Amino acid sequence: MITLIGTGHVFDLTNALLAIFEEKQPDAIAVELDQERYQALLLRNTDPSTYKNAKKNLPAIYKILATFQENMAEQYGVNAGDEMLTAITYSQSHQLPVAFIDANAQSLFIHMWKTMPFLEKFKLLISGLGGFFISKKKVESELKSYEENFDSYIEEIGKKFPTIKRTLIDERNEHMAQRLTKLHETYQRIVVCIGDGHVPGISKLLEHQQIPYETIRLQELQTWKPPETDGSSAHFSINYKPL
Repeated sequence: MITLIGTGHVFDLTNALLAIFEEKQPDAIAVELDQERYQALLLRNTDPSTYKNAKKNLPAIYKILATFQENMAEQYGVNAGDEMLTAITYSQSHQLPVAFIDANAQSLFIHMWKTMPFLEKFKLLISGLGGFFISKKKVESELKSYEENFDSYIEEIGKKFPTIKRTLIDERNEHMAQRLTKLHETYQRIVVCIGDGHVPGISKLLEHQQIPYETIRLQELQTWKPPETDGSSAHFSINYKPL
């Protein structure tokens, strides 16, 4: 069984994730990272000045979107990508294999930028720069819209930014689904931490391969609360919504 957990890179989801890991007792954990991004997250936490210098060599659009994520995460009191580090730390402390299933981010952005029409580049730059001034309230409003009608939300992205949808959503879904299909040949119970927007697409691809899976969506993680206990025992339960 593959458990797809839809996360948000700017939210504090640590407690919910750890509870799910304990309940699922996975044989392996997979994360939406590549090795380079993982090393960058470690560097950010251990040597911020070196991390800032390293960012200067990244593609411009990559830096804009990464900085936007970091600014939003700061408003929620976390660092962007902390949920991925939570999963990796858990796997290390429990001596579990961890799989980095995403494609190389820098290569993706370079390819996307080279194939993107000029008008789409212009709209993306304007949107990216505008993102520096977006409020926490606006993000939560967008998240609510996304949760209420995912298909329409993704369709709208496809209309405004077709290259982004193809490169950063569709092609990555295929890449990660292929990695999970391969992992499923070796491990019975796999817990996967991915951005919530990838859950529907990867679910369909796994279903096509007739691989058993279940999903836990971001909305469920955000509303998760520790069960009440008298201190003598503890347990965790979560309802899974069929996709």
